[in-house]
Amino acid sequence: MQITGQMLIGKKVVFGLAGNAKAIDPSINQEIEPVFGFAITDEVEQACLLAEQAFDSYRTTSLEQRARFLEAIATGIMDLGPVLIERAAQETGLPVARLEGERGRTVNQLRLFAKVVRDGHWLDATIDSALPERAPPRPDLRLQKIALGPVAVFGASNFPLAFSVAGGDTASALAAGCPVVVKAHNAHLGTSELVGRVIQRAVADCALHEGVFSMLIGAGSQVGQQLVAHAAIKAVGFTGSRSGGLALVKTASQRKEPIPVYAEMSSINPVFLLDQALASQTTTLAKNFVDSLTLGAGQFCTNPGLVIAIESAAARQFLQDAARALEDKHAATMLTPGIHQAYLKGTSHLAEISQLQLVAKGQQAESVCAAQAVLSVCSGTTFLTTPALQEEIFGPSSIAILCKDFEEVIAVASSLEGQLTATVHAISDDHAQARKLLPVLEKKAGRILFNGFPTGVEVAHAMVHGGPFPATSDSRSTSVGAAAIERFLRPVCYQGFPADLLPAALQDNNPLQVARMMDGKLTLAS
Repeated sequence: MQITGQMLIGKKVVFGLAGNAKAIDPSINQEIEPVFGFAITDEVEQACLLAEQAFDSYRTTSLEQRARFLEAIATGIMDLGPVLIERAAQETGLPVARLEGERGRTVNQLRLFAKVVRDGHWLDATIDSALPERAPPRPDLRLQKIALGPVAVFGASNFPLAFSVAGGDTASALAAGCPVVVKAHNAHLGTSELVGRVIQRAVADCALHEGVFSMLIGAGSQVGQQLVAHAAIKAVGFTGSRSGGLALVKTASQRKEPIPVYAEMSSINPVFLLDQALASQTTTLAKNFVDSLTLGAGQFCTNPGLVIAIESAAARQFLQDAARALEDKHAATMLTPGIHQAYLKGTSHLAEISQLQLVAKGQQAESVCAAQAVLSVCSGTTFLTTPALQEEIFGPSSIAILCKDFEEVIAVASSLEGQLTATVHAISDDHAQARKLLPVLEKKAGRILFNGFPTGVEVAHAMVHGGPFPATSDSRSTSVGAAAIERFLRPVCYQGFPADLLPAALQDNNPLQVARMMDGKLTLAS
C-alpha cells in the first residue's frame, strides 16, 4: 500500500492545503518522505458533516454487520504485513518486536469489540411490564442504550497502533454505532495513513455510509479544536498530555451543546513495597521495578514514576540493587524530538531540587533522541512538602520515597493526585497494613495491582484503564476493555410503545436473543 501524504475524508483521499510536514525518524532526527498536507477548515467541516450524515444508517446496522466490519478492519491491518511494522518502527524508534505485539493487541481489541457487539449485553435491554391494576397504574416501560453520535478521536504519540487510528477509542466508538473522525498524530503520519486506508476500505467492503470514518491531519491544536467545537461531534476520545486534554475539555464545555471528553492525561503510578515483601524479595523487586521503569524508554502511561517504602535496611538494599540494574540499562530512543526535549527538561528540574538525591542513572545516550534512565530518592516529608514531585515526567524517570513509618506511607498515598494505577507488593505478613492502604488507593486509582508492575494493560472485560483526575477527565470510564463502549452510549426509555415499533432488542420475542432484565430478573433469552 502506497503512502501518499493524503487525508481520508469519507471515500475520498485529499491532500490538505493548510500547510505540510513530514514524519521524523527519531533515531537519527531526520525527516521521512512523503510530505503530508494539513486540513483546512472546509475539510474539517466536510468530515464532520459526513459523519453526521452516516450516523442514522450506521447506528441501525445489524449487530452482525457491525461486528463483521470490526473484524474486517482487524484482518486488513494484519494483511498489511511487514510494511506497517517497518513504517511504524521508522517513525517511532520502537523495536519491531514491541510493534508486532502492539499490532496483535490492536487487532485483538477490534475482535473483542466484535464479540461485544454480537453479545448485545451493552444494549442493557430492560423491560418493566405494565401494571394496569396498580394504583396508580404503571405503563409498559422498556430501555435500551443507543449510540451517542459522531466521535472525534485523537491518536496518541506513544502507541502508534493500539491508541491511534484503529485503537481502542476508535474500536469502541465504532462498536457503539458511532461514526469516527480521527485526528492523526503527527509523530506517526505514515503509519496512520496505512491503517486509515484499511478502515476506509472496510467501510466500502461492508457497504456502509462513507462518513462512518474519516482521518484528518493538522499542525498544532487548530484542527483538533475545530473538531471538538463542531456541532456534529457528540463525544471525544483523547490520550495525551494534561494540557492538551484540558484544552479540549474547555472547548467541549463552552459549546452551545457541551459534550463529554474522555481524556487520558497524566499518571505517575505509585508502587508500594510493604515491609515483609520487600525484606524477602529485595533483589527480585528491584530488578522487576527497573525493567518496568525502562520498558519502551519509559513511554507508557502506566510507567512506575514513584516507589514507596518505609526506611529500613531492606529499602536501602532495594535502592542499591535497583541502581546496579539501572546502570546496565541502555539509553533508548524516544518517540519524537519534542518528547525527548520535554524529558530532559523534566529531569533537569528534578536535579535542581536539593532534597532529592540521585540514586543512579542508566547508560548515557548515544543517539540524539535517546533517554538516559534516572532514579532519585527523597524522604516522605520532602515528597509531602514538594508539589513538583507529583508532576509526571514522560520517560524512564522515577522517585523512591522512604517514609519514616507506615503512617507516613498512608499520608503519602492520601496526598497523591488521581492515578491510572497503584501497585501494592505484600506477602501474608503484610496484609494487616495492606487492608489499611487499599481503601486509600481505591479513591486514587482506576486499577490496583497486587504483586505485579503496572506496565502492560490487558484488553479484557474486567480491565479499567482510567482513574480520578488528572489521570482522566472522567473517572467513571475506561479507555481499554469491553466497558470502553459505555462512553459512547446513552439510555432511551420507550414507554407504552406499540409492539411493531419497538427496537428489536426490546420486542417480546427477543429476536436478537440478547440478555435482558425482565421485571427485575436477568433472562438470557426469550
